[in-house]
Amino acid sequence: MEIMPATRTILILEDNDERIAAFEKAVPTLGGGFQLRLWHDAPSMIKECEAYFPTAALISLDHDLNPRPGVTADPGTGLDVAKFLAECRPACPAIIHSSNTERAWSMYNELRFADWIIERVGPMGIVWVETIWLRVARKLMAGHPNSWPARLPVDHDSRMERAMLAFDGLSLGDGFGECFFASPLTIELRLQHRDPPPPPWFVTDDTMMALSIVRCLKRYGHIEREALAHAFAREYAREPQRGYGGTAHGILRAIGEGMPWQTAAGSVFDGQGSCGNGGAMRVAPVGAYFADDLDRVVAEASASAEVTHAHPDGQTGAVAVALAAAWMVREGEHQTQTSHAMIEFVLERIPRTETYYRLKKALELPLNLSSRTAASVLGNGSQVIASDTVPFCLWCAAGHAQDYTEALWTTVSGLGDRDTTCAIVGGIVALNAGRNAIPSGWLQARERVEI
Repeated sequence: MEIMPATRTILILEDNDERIAAFEKAVPTLGGGFQLRLWHDAPSMIKECEAYFPTAALISLDHDLNPRPGVTADPGTGLDVAKFLAECRPACPAIIHSSNTERAWSMYNELRFADWIIERVGPMGIVWVETIWLRVARKLMAGHPNSWPARLPVDHDSRMERAMLAFDGLSLGDGFGECFFASPLTIELRLQHRDPPPPPWFVTDDTMMALSIVRCLKRYGHIEREALAHAFAREYAREPQRGYGGTAHGILRAIGEGMPWQTAAGSVFDGQGSCGNGGAMRVAPVGAYFADDLDRVVAEASASAEVTHAHPDGQTGAVAVALAAAWMVREGEHQTQTSHAMIEFVLERIPRTETYYRLKKALELPLNLSSRTAASVLGNGSQVIASDTVPFCLWCAAGHAQDYTEALWTTVSGLGDRDTTCAIVGGIVALNAGRNAIPSGWLQARERVEI
């Protein structure tokens, strides 16, 4: 639906017909120019409300929701919407109007910690909407106008298509590689027979952190570091057992507890910061989104990494992977045979930290070498640092730029940190091989991931 710029929209989640009628009666008393948009269930509001952010004047959320007559789908809860909003840059003030006190405070805190202007209104009496709620609504809207920044590129949709292709390639690689943390006999039999693991393929922190990056690009059109850091911390708090590394546990927990990300990321390893492979594992969508502007690729990839990886080499690893992804978008389809061209392209543009020097060794390795031999020279992520991970991944991607499945089989054969190496390679190669090269059965095997 196209929304007129002059409209001020009040977005409400409510399933009770009496309350809905009260809101419909109260909103016109605010004066002209207001539009009321109501949702009865959380999934619909989550899917649709973002289109109204540019004109939103107020958001008001209930928590407990019942299915509408004749509807069997789960209506979700107001907390689901609050968690979604917490991933977004604040657009306008919000009210929690639920009588479920415990959940109302959970919703309140989700939004408060994400820097939304938020108030609670407890439903009291018969006319609380026309009195208490209306008074709070007037006060919030008078003091806090819409703050949504509508500065997305004109080609944002096509950029997001590329980012989503990289994300699917990355997350599928993540789930695929994670299945190979099994007994040595099981691994060797699967590799020997090219036998895909049985579903489901559960994803790890690689995917969950990439998910926050994709959401950030979708909402802002660039890496908003403060928002990204808090998104990482919230995803970690929800599912801390997704395979996060030991250092990541401490950094993300500290950010979630209110420590500035600069302090949290910069305090580890005696103030040197992390040079781990976490910045590289999640960054392919950034390279895809900014593929037309290499300076932006470098800047945005570095920004996406530095919120958790203050060490220069941790950031170099991320920049290298993002540049490889951008190269696949720009040059991959023009390559008629395998070559080291992508690796040379990356080397020309990354800082000369340890990852650079290890990647340079990849130029000396034939692309048809066995992956385990290549891993013995370049590393395979076993040290969980960028310089031990990224060179091998780019070597694998360069050798199989047009064959997504073969790229993953080659990568996982190198063992090591195989969920991460496969995530990196999958995110890069998907951008050249294309969506049709990703087996539909593999996508169905991967755990469902909602953007």
